[in-house]
Amino acid sequence: MDRKSWLLKDLRHSWHPYTQMSTLASEPPLLVDRAEGLFLFDAEGNRYYDAISSWWCVVHGHGHPKIREAVTRQMERLDHVLFAGVTHEPAVRLASRLAAIAPEGLSRVFFSDNGSTAVEVALKMSLQCRRNLGCSVRTGFVCLDHGYHGDTTGCMSVSGVEAFLRAFRPILFPVRRVPAPYCYRCPVGKTYPECGVCCVDALGDALREGGDTVTAVILEPLLLGAGGMIVYPPEYLSRAAALAREHGVHLILDEVATGFGRTGTMFACEQAGVSPDFLCLSKGLTGGTMPLAATLTTAEVYNSFLGSPDSGKTFYHGHTYTANPVGCAAALASLDLFEEGRLVERVALLAPRLAEGVRELAGLPLVGDVRGIGMVAALELVSDKETREPLPGTAPVLREIRLEGMRRGLFLRPLGNVVYLFLPQAVTREALDDILDRFSGTLRQVLS
Repeated sequence: MDRKSWLLKDLRHSWHPYTQMSTLASEPPLLVDRAEGLFLFDAEGNRYYDAISSWWCVVHGHGHPKIREAVTRQMERLDHVLFAGVTHEPAVRLASRLAAIAPEGLSRVFFSDNGSTAVEVALKMSLQCRRNLGCSVRTGFVCLDHGYHGDTTGCMSVSGVEAFLRAFRPILFPVRRVPAPYCYRCPVGKTYPECGVCCVDALGDALREGGDTVTAVILEPLLLGAGGMIVYPPEYLSRAAALAREHGVHLILDEVATGFGRTGTMFACEQAGVSPDFLCLSKGLTGGTMPLAATLTTAEVYNSFLGSPDSGKTFYHGHTYTANPVGCAAALASLDLFEEGRLVERVALLAPRLAEGVRELAGLPLVGDVRGIGMVAALELVSDKETREPLPGTAPVLREIRLEGMRRGLFLRPLGNVVYLFLPQAVTREALDDILDRFSGTLRQVLS
């Protein structure tokens, strides 16, 4: 079939996520035919830099031969088997390697399918751990008002992006939600670093108010992704971890988007010297090639689930594709590439160039804030620079930026009033300069 026929069939049957479907009739989706390296190719052969890593998960570029070969070999040997009382070499090897590279103390790995399930597992483990230890009153969670942790019910409950929650409030459980460390819109009206990161005091207040009823605090370390690509200081995370320890609550860190070198260290929490009780991973775990997730936790949490078959301590949670052998093989190949290419070091070296490139756009009309970390850079657009009134996420200029980006060979997807780059960790200096030139040209064309 030709491009038009495929798109008509898509509009007849498909329902796209986070997309107002009525708009696709006049502005059809991009029909991607193939991908290679840093590029997506549409059905007409046009090439676009995948400037958002296909929803933040592509690490090594598309179609890396070593991952493709590992997946092919595994498919020929073992495609899938349940993981309840059954195991296999790829899962054993992957669990061991994750425990070896994770922050100190995270020795147990529970596999699932995606970022939401990785977080859901952590929430449920924390709750049941308390129950298993006789602390069943600890059922509450504390989270941030711009945080995002996924779209399943538990994950939504501990998130704070109102647009994603509004329709589902009746099925969400109550949580204590505190202001995010959002420096551009400081919740206490101060400026970093003179502020001393005093916004963390709200977290301490919530933990004191919750007392013995709180089981865990959940945070995205250093970067609040879907909440607006909000970057916050490592000191906030280190002090939040200290508060969690002080109040005897679990610390859940959602590194689904920030893990695997994205921020300049293998895991973002390393920059704050923090080891959580739960670490949630997905997206970049397989390099962005296969659905797979992992929730890492401590021996202390794991041991609380041990008992006789009739003790009621078994963790009754699982997924059909838990520890899928093909996904595990892809993840192992991805980890090999980290070691061979010194990928984390490369991100740390290139991050200043990315930051410099986007800072040059700070003076453009409507650009209120420029921020970034590692291979992530973002511009927050405002209606008024003085008042910092946010530009509506439905403003026509955001559509114009996306379309102009495509004309210049950049695939972008603005997030509300935030235009951002979320680049594969394997980007080269030459490609980064080219992307920045195209990004700058796009913004200057639309906003000037």
